[in-house]
Amino acid sequence: MHQTMTLDEKLKICCKAAEIRRAGDKAGATSLMKTVPVPPYIAKVIKDKVGLDYLLESGWNLSEVEAEFGADWLRH
Repeated sequence: MHQTMTLDEKLKICCKAAEIRRAGDKAGATSLMKTVPVPPYIAKVIKDKVGLDYLLESGWNLSEVEAEFGADWLRH
């Protein structure tokens, strides 16, 4: 099982991503933001409305989703 990030860790990443975006590197900021775990409730909405393939191919950190729903949820 993956260890989830603390709120402090998430906020530090978000602040760094905001700095990178302000410096003009939108792609870099987006890439960094994808390291922050997606909240399980948001992943559920994405899976239901957009599809599992999109969720899996997004490049987002799904560690909290897997911890909450289990690895099988990401396969079905």
